[in-house]
Amino acid sequence: MSIVVGLTGGIASGKSTVASILKEKGITVIDADIESRLAVEKGEEAYNKIVEHFGKQVLLENDAIDRAKLGAIIFHDEQQRKVLNSIVHPAVRKRMLEKKEKAIENGQHLIIMDIPLLFESKLTYMVEKVLLVYVNEETQIKRLMNRNQLSKEEALARIHSQMPLKDKIQLADGVINNNGAVEETKKQLFDILQKWNAL
Repeated sequence: MSIVVGLTGGIASGKSTVASILKEKGITVIDADIESRLAVEKGEEAYNKIVEHFGKQVLLENDAIDRAKLGAIIFHDEQQRKVLNSIVHPAVRKRMLEKKEKAIENGQHLIIMDIPLLFESKLTYMVEKVLLVYVNEETQIKRLMNRNQLSKEEALARIHSQMPLKDKIQLADGVINNNGAVEETKKQLFDILQKWNAL
């Protein structure tokens, strides 16, 4: 029996650190961000639909999608953003579900679906358990400012564009408090997985 766990968090909460710890242990991690990049590569169905809708002006010289140009269009236009999401999201879900099925067929006991906006995108149906990587806002602001060289205002704007981490706690089956050292995070992670018989 496979256990499918959704790994989620917030910007700069340390979700990638947790994903890396799991990968080092040889556990399958299916990453929504990676799949969303692959889903819009040249020749993919979503790529063709994007070019069809937004035109060739969103392409780079090598015909790859110009993320900056596409971003500039959808950033200021709610309607266009919805169109893009309606093309990309189903393609990403399909890729992730295919990889999940493959991992189950290969007899893998624990499969991690790394989905940053798991709750916001209403994707909890794809997983059996949800593991949240939590930090307090103060830590989140500090880490984001350091990581992305942002001002406090810029960091706060990005944090507030997502559902607050404290609101996600009630929705998660397990919570890792990632305010401390990596060793503490690791211990909490494996304690939770042990409790779920996921190891």
